[in-house]
Amino acid sequence: MMIELRHVNYFLALAEEKHFTRAAERSGIQQPPFSRQIRDLEEMVGARLFSRAPNGTFLTEAGLAFLAAVQNVPGQIQRAARDAQRAARGEVGSLRVGYTGSAAFNPVVAATIRSFRRTYPEVDLSLEEANTPRLIEGVKDGSYDVVFLRPGASGSADLQERLLVSEAMVAVLPADHPLSKSETIKLAVLKEEPFILLPPAAGPILHDEIYAACRSAGFEPSLGQMAPQIGSVINLVATGLGVSLVPECMRCMQVPGIVFRTLAGKSPIARLAVSLRRGESAATVRNFIQECKRQIDP
Repeated sequence: MMIELRHVNYFLALAEEKHFTRAAERSGIQQPPFSRQIRDLEEMVGARLFSRAPNGTFLTEAGLAFLAAVQNVPGQIQRAARDAQRAARGEVGSLRVGYTGSAAFNPVVAATIRSFRRTYPEVDLSLEEANTPRLIEGVKDGSYDVVFLRPGASGSADLQERLLVSEAMVAVLPADHPLSKSETIKLAVLKEEPFILLPPAAGPILHDEIYAACRSAGFEPSLGQMAPQIGSVINLVATGLGVSLVPECMRCMQVPGIVFRTLAGKSPIARLAVSLRRGESAATVRNFIQECKRQIDP
C-alpha cells in the first residue's frame, strides 16, 4: 500500500479533533471505515501514531514527527493544483516573441504586446528583433514561440501563419527633394533615383515587393546604399543618398530631413503575419494569438 492524500487528511483531522467520531464526521465518512484508514496509515508508516485513552486520542512521539512532516501537505497540493490550472490557462510561464524591424512600427504589433502584458502580467515575455530568415528558423528550432514577419518568405510554408494587416507602401524622400512638395507621386518618376533598400537576405519580401512594383512602373530600380535595418533605410534617406519605399506604418518615424509621400495608382503592399509552429499547443501562445485577433477584429 501507498500513503495517499486521504490518509494524510484523516490523520490531520484526528490530530486536531482528538476524537475518532468527531474526526470521522469532519471527514465525511463513518467512524468504522475512518478507524480502518488510520490503522492502515499506521501500518504503512510502521509506527503507532495515536495513543488511545478514555479521555481522548493523542499523538505519540512518532505521530508528532509525522505531523511536523505532513501538516502543510494539503495546502501545498492545493497550491500546486492552482499553479497547474494557471499554467494550463497560460497565465504563467514564458513567451519568446520575434519580430522584423519593420513590424515593430506596426500599431497592431505594439497593441498586441501591450494588451498581452496587461492581461498576463506573470508571463515572462521576451522580445527580439531579427531578420526574416532567422525568425523562420527560430520558430522551427524553438528559439521563438511566435514571430511577426512578412508572409511568403522561403521556409515560411512550414509554419502556421495568420495574416494581420495589409498596408500600402509609401515613398520616403529627402525633405529637399524636388518631388517633396507633391503630396502624391507616381512611382515611375523615381526611375532615375538610387534606391536605399534592405539586403534581400534581411528583408526578402519587402525587397521583392519593391522590385516588382518598380518593374510594373516600367523601370528597374537603381540600387544605391544597402541598409541593415528598416530604420537605417530612413536615416540614410535623410542624408540625401537616395529614396526608398517603406510600409505606411513607418510614417510614425519623426526623422528630420525626410518626407513620406503617397504613391499614385496601385501601390505595392506590405503584408504582416503572425507565425508559429504547426500544431503548437502552448496556452501562452494561444493567448498571444487571441490578443492578435482582438486587435484586428475587436
